[in-house]
Amino acid sequence: MKHFNKLWVLTFLMFATSFLSAQTKQLKLDELITNRKLYPSMLNNLQWMDESGNYTWIVNNKLVKGNIKTETKDTILGIEAINQGLKAITEKEVKKFPAINWINKTNFTFSSSSKLFNFDIAKKQVSELNKYPEKAENTDIEPNTYNIAYTIDNNLYISYRGTEITVTDDKDKGIVNGQSVHRNEFGIKKGTFWSPKGNLLAYYRMDETMVTDYPLVDIEPRVAELKSIKYPMAGMKSHHVTVGVFDPITQKTIFLKTGEPAEQYLTNISWSPDEKSIYIAVLNRDQNHLKINKYNATNGEFISTLFEEKNDKYVEPENGLFFLKSDPNEFLWLSERDGYNHLYLYNTDGKLIKQLTKGNWMVKDVEGFDAKGNKVFISATKETPLDNDIYVVDIKSSEIKLVTTIKGTHSPIIDKNGNYIIDIFSNTEIARKTMVINAEGKAIQTIMEDKNPLKEYNLGETQMLTIKAKDGTDLYCRLIKPSDFDATKKYPVIIYVYGGPHAQLVTNSWLGGANLFFNFLAQQGYVVFTMDNRGSANRGFAFESAIHRNCGTLEVADQMEGVAYLKSLSYVDSSRLGVDGWSYGGFMTISMKLKNPGVFKVATAGGPVIDWKWYEVMYGERYMDTPEQNPEGYKNASLLNYVDKLEGKLLIIQGGIDNTVVPQHSSSFLRKCIDLGKQVDYFIYPTHEHNVSGIDRTHLFRKIYEYYKQNL
Repeated sequence: MKHFNKLWVLTFLMFATSFLSAQTKQLKLDELITNRKLYPSMLNNLQWMDESGNYTWIVNNKLVKGNIKTETKDTILGIEAINQGLKAITEKEVKKFPAINWINKTNFTFSSSSKLFNFDIAKKQVSELNKYPEKAENTDIEPNTYNIAYTIDNNLYISYRGTEITVTDDKDKGIVNGQSVHRNEFGIKKGTFWSPKGNLLAYYRMDETMVTDYPLVDIEPRVAELKSIKYPMAGMKSHHVTVGVFDPITQKTIFLKTGEPAEQYLTNISWSPDEKSIYIAVLNRDQNHLKINKYNATNGEFISTLFEEKNDKYVEPENGLFFLKSDPNEFLWLSERDGYNHLYLYNTDGKLIKQLTKGNWMVKDVEGFDAKGNKVFISATKETPLDNDIYVVDIKSSEIKLVTTIKGTHSPIIDKNGNYIIDIFSNTEIARKTMVINAEGKAIQTIMEDKNPLKEYNLGETQMLTIKAKDGTDLYCRLIKPSDFDATKKYPVIIYVYGGPHAQLVTNSWLGGANLFFNFLAQQGYVVFTMDNRGSANRGFAFESAIHRNCGTLEVADQMEGVAYLKSLSYVDSSRLGVDGWSYGGFMTISMKLKNPGVFKVATAGGPVIDWKWYEVMYGERYMDTPEQNPEGYKNASLLNYVDKLEGKLLIIQGGIDNTVVPQHSSSFLRKCIDLGKQVDYFIYPTHEHNVSGIDRTHLFRKIYEYYKQNL
């Protein structure tokens, strides 16, 4: 018991005693996806309306307004008014109230039928602002001019005051413009970037002609067709990216002179407030040397490197520059350089003015500023890694104050002046609560509270607990007991695992971060256990990077400490342990089973990485380097080398057109099983990519549940 002494155990009953008599309903698999009433209520399209404390949301096809000074909620207008306005200009009516964005207190914009409209509340009139083709993708609406950037196939266009302008006209399918690059790593979510006033458009141009084609098969046509994708595997050639700047007036493009080598990562594009410069976080392919470079937006010339960051393991930029309203020559930068993600204040000459936040906790995001730009609101883990709290930091004094005083996981919507916050949060006792607080954290009013949408259901007890890794590190866990739990009985256990970077499964949020499928399994008589091992997110650089060059080693060791804890419980049947996971969790599932033969009777792995040499360049090389640089690490991580240890039941589930963990992984594992005479079960979801979504997810849940029911 030496390595799993509990530091603390927070046990909470999912429902108050007064509800026990009403807890008779059972969760049904078919309802986990389709029954919205099982999930916490939410306010659709909730946002601040203006600077007078008004906020709005959409419910029952009506736009409803609230105000911080009154509990009264007023209906501004219904869908009928929208349709009357559209009909008046001979436009197609909408079937449900569209998502809106406020321009001012009397006008808002909305999109419908590939057009952008303005609605004037006072006049009850709809007017067209702009339009784009029906087949347009990656639409990016500029909020000042309402010009719209979009892509069709691999080329970029702008609808400029209603007229289509061709920005690129590349014929080669290997050239991709205006789309996300570097496989969405480094915080990259899109490929176009309007300048602050909307006068210029920066965009990514990606040349992937040198990248290997990877074959995927589309079974939808009468005769199946080959649909090849570009998939750069670890150690192989990657795509080349450049950044263009387009001027809609001159209709000319210049490219930033980002230089060599071509195989580098151009991340986190940021415009200067005056539109004269563009800043790029340039990362080398080894991902251990970052430069913040400044370029002239007019001629593309390189101006200077503001500063650099180096780390023997890796540097991972995920945010651009946050320029200050109070001084456009100063900005905030998020970095893990001291071991935790913190804010640093720089000027545009690259001088570090000061480190703004510090400590053994993580700044997770910059949420907004006050009116003058003297204070910044952040979400962070200062109190505990299990919470996501909101703080306000005085940029001049570095004083930090906790704004959200109720423990839990908070998501803020901050008004333009930084005076008020719509705080949407949950914790283990409250499913979702939406309230208004001021910048000091004082509660102003509750907009909506859904304390427990499952109060009529007979769910088990959930425990949040901490155990120790072998080196003494705290590892946070969640344990769900069967709803008819009897401490004198023995129960089988299903361990759900992810275990990789960028994910945290155990949080102080509704159900402890668990999903309803886990609670369904507990209802069927299983103990369901989850741990965030070293290598997972929000615990600092050392914690997350501990797996560097050795994926599948330390994480498995930590998970086995969890297994040792489970075996110490009198009510656990240690002969009936199962493990389940997807993606990195699938890799972990098979790793745990093969590296600990005889421990896990059953395992189910979805979209598992089998050998990291078949995984993509950006993610794979960050954590494992290349196969040439780290042959021993790749050998130790390859699950093909442990197939001879396979005992018991194993089900592998694979998306038939998985473009993230390509089918070669699971197919190669099957081939090795055949070679060694090992039996394994396999199921493909033919038309799904890396995960199973939509209504088919019910089928997935049933597949997993039935497998455990039959074999565990």
